[in-house]
Amino acid sequence: MRRLGSVQRKVPCVFVTEVKEEPSTKREHQPFKVLATETLSQKALDADIHSAIPTEKVDGTCCYVTAYKGRPYLWARLDRKPNKLAEKRFKNFLRSKQDSKEFFWNVEEDFKPVPECWIPAKEIEQLNGNPMPDENGHIPGWVPVEKNNKQYCWHSSVIHYELELALVLKHHPDDAGLLEISAVPLSDLLEQTLELIGTNINGNPYGLGSKKHPLHLLVPHGAFPVRNLPPLKHSDLLSWFEGCREGKIEGIVWHCNDGCLIKVHRHHLGLCWPIPDTYLNSEPVVINMNLNKHDCAFDTPCLFNYFSRIDHQKFGRLKDVMLDV
Repeated sequence: MRRLGSVQRKVPCVFVTEVKEEPSTKREHQPFKVLATETLSQKALDADIHSAIPTEKVDGTCCYVTAYKGRPYLWARLDRKPNKLAEKRFKNFLRSKQDSKEFFWNVEEDFKPVPECWIPAKEIEQLNGNPMPDENGHIPGWVPVEKNNKQYCWHSSVIHYELELALVLKHHPDDAGLLEISAVPLSDLLEQTLELIGTNINGNPYGLGSKKHPLHLLVPHGAFPVRNLPPLKHSDLLSWFEGCREGKIEGIVWHCNDGCLIKVHRHHLGLCWPIPDTYLNSEPVVINMNLNKHDCAFDTPCLFNYFSRIDHQKFGRLKDVMLDV
C-alpha cells in the first residue's frame, strides 16, 4: 500500500455543500449547519475520487512530525489568526461579498503574533514569500512540542525524546482485525501527519483512559482503511453510517492518487457525533512495545512506563485499556 497523504490544509467535502440556518450540532454557538447536497464536488471528481483509498476520519487534534534542532520532533497544530480589527473587516466583507478569496489581507499587520519557532503548513498558498490565509481567514501552521511545555502536555505524553519514540495506535501488521499500541521511532514518522486522540482531546469521543489516569495515543492519518464502502451516493453513505458497525466512525477521508484529500463528516449528512459506541473503541487491541533494545530505566511515571509493564497483553476493546496501576 502506498504512503498516504498528509493533512496540511483544510480538507474539502466530497459533496457540494449548502448552508442551512439552523444551530450547528458540531460547533457550539454556531447558528448554521453546513450540509452535503447530493452532488459530488468538482474537486472530488477532478481528483478521481472513485479510485481513491477511503480511510476512517479519526476525531482528535492534528500533529506533524518533522525535524527541529536537528532531530525528529512532534509539532502541534497552531493556526495564525487575524487580530480583532482584521477579523471584523473580514466578517463584514463576507456578509457583503461571500467569497473570501477576494478579500485583501495585509499578512504583516492583520495577524496575531506567533512563536518564532512557528512554521506555516506546507500546502498553503504563498504570495511574495508570505503564507496566505485560507477561506476561514486562518494561516494553518505548526509549533514544536517541547518536553516541559504545559500547554502541550498531552502531546508530550505520547513522545519520549530521549529514546526518540512515539506511542502509536494502528492495525497489527499481521491481523487487520486487531489494533496495536506500539512504540514507533520518530524517524519512521518523519513528514507524516497524525491525529492525537485521548482523554483530554475533543471531549474524548473514544472513551479512552480516565481523569485520574489519562491516556493519549497518536494515529497516523490513513491508518484505518474503510472496507465494504457503498457507492458514492448521498443516500447510500447515509444508510451505511446509520446501519452497519463499520459506519460508527466520525467520517471518511479519501486519499486520492494525486495526493489530494477529500472527506465527509457525519455532520455533513445530518448525523450526530460523537456517538456512544464507536467502531474504533470497540476493536480488540494488543500492546507491543518491544523496548528490550532500548535502555529503558523510566525514573518517572509515564505512558511508556505503563505500557512496558503490560507488554504483549491483549484487551477485548480499545476502551478497556485503563491506566489503573
